[in-house]
Amino acid sequence: MTGVAQRPSLSPLLWYRDPKAALAFLEAAFGFETRLLVDDGQGGVMHSETAFGDGVLMVVGPPRPGVASPLDLGGVTSASVHVQVREGLDALCERARAAGARIEREPEDQPYGDRVFTCLDPEGHPWSFGQTVQTLTLA
Repeated sequence: MTGVAQRPSLSPLLWYRDPKAALAFLEAAFGFETRLLVDDGQGGVMHSETAFGDGVLMVVGPPRPGVASPLDLGGVTSASVHVQVREGLDALCERARAAGARIEREPEDQPYGDRVFTCLDPEGHPWSFGQTVQTLTLA
């Protein structure tokens, strides 16, 4: 179809009690850019698309039966979002901390060649960020 933007093959979706606050946090903490927001008419979000590089994350809520925010589950999660950056990992960690992210693991070089930090957003969704500092090859 002509004129239709190409979407990524994979776009995770996260449920939030307060999706509009979550989108604002993702922009302030990590540099996401909200490109689409469809209000549900009751203050919630029925669909959104927020971009980071060539990736897209959908943020919706509030939760409904069968889905939940980690806040609704006592902090329990079953997934994590990983974001790979080209540069500036340590500065991104400080930006996230300043915006209210709870840093779980400070930036550290990993044996697989990436420098990584992990954090939780205000509703408890886990995030990891990595930057390749050494390219490894198959042995």
